[in-house]
Amino acid sequence: MQWRSFLTSGEGWPYLLVPLIPLAIVLDAIGASAIAIFFVSAGGVIPTAALMGRATEELAHRSGPGIGGLLNVTFGNAPEIIIALFALNKGLHEVVKASLIGSMLGNILLVLGASMFIGGLGRDRQRFDRTAASSQSAMLLLAAVALVMPAIFELVQGQGLPLPGDERVHYDAKVEHLSLAVALVLIATYCAGLLFSLKTHRDLFNPPHDETAQPDPDAEDEGEPWTIRRSISMLAIAGVAVGVMSEILVGSISEAAKGVGLSEFFIGVIVVAIVGNAAEHWVAVLVARKDKMDLAVNIAIGSSAQIALFAAPVLVLCSFFLGPYPMPLVFNGFELGGLVMAVLIANHVTNEGESTWFEGLQLLAVYVVLGLTFLFAGS
Repeated sequence: MQWRSFLTSGEGWPYLLVPLIPLAIVLDAIGASAIAIFFVSAGGVIPTAALMGRATEELAHRSGPGIGGLLNVTFGNAPEIIIALFALNKGLHEVVKASLIGSMLGNILLVLGASMFIGGLGRDRQRFDRTAASSQSAMLLLAAVALVMPAIFELVQGQGLPLPGDERVHYDAKVEHLSLAVALVLIATYCAGLLFSLKTHRDLFNPPHDETAQPDPDAEDEGEPWTIRRSISMLAIAGVAVGVMSEILVGSISEAAKGVGLSEFFIGVIVVAIVGNAAEHWVAVLVARKDKMDLAVNIAIGSSAQIALFAAPVLVLCSFFLGPYPMPLVFNGFELGGLVMAVLIANHVTNEGESTWFEGLQLLAVYVVLGLTFLFAGS
């Protein structure tokens, strides 16, 4: 998970959005327009996510590769999980599920596509480690199977019914229990993946230093490394800030969606998904432009696998304690279609071990098509 270190070198733009944090708090306190609160708080999430990434990377450098890798994967999708937890507590299950699918689609199609496109401009082709990328893509494909099966079960045998006085669907207990069992399997698989990438086959994801130690002119501007105390303090501050912004953001979603004429589904699958990963998205494109496609592919495919194997099942488990009722892993037809196509694309592009700008443009085109479909589906 080396890519986190790049958050400290030349990626300072997210911190320009820091003034949006107190502005969102003020707007929420005075009862301003839900639309204004939503977009300002969404912008406020970006610098807090960037700070969390920087603090995590600094701790990783101090803790050694084993613990450092564990810290990176644990906090890798923390902003999205925190936002989802607040949404769960308010019973916005469709927003949570849409944001999970949206994060996966965004990483595979938007981030990887932009990385291949920008990185490939002026170059014949770019190459990356096919073995490492394929192992993550295969893990993502297996996770997709687990995410799809509860929906198929509900389609064949389920009896989901609207709640009295509510448009939301309450699913049968069988589907909830199946989702819980699937979540436990996914978490177990995730733990096995950590063992694979951090210990038994760590050389695939963390090459020996002498093979990768090339002079980096950008590294001179990184500044002094943070102490452990400072890293922990910044991580705590970022966690609190993400929590505050997430609560404000989630609280404004319903009214903001009605105000701008968009569905909660579209906001979850596109807007919330992009906001939670904005800092990482920028990092992937930047390192791809520097012809470091191994890092760019690791961000895109690795983050998607982490969402499927860790974030989604953790949120299912939490839903049994948060919110009005448990959240089953039952995605709608648009989410399932997008997920399956994105995972198949991920496996295809990583099998080659190389990319071109045109391939990136095609991935971006697929993302735009899905986005348009989601937009019309919610209108």
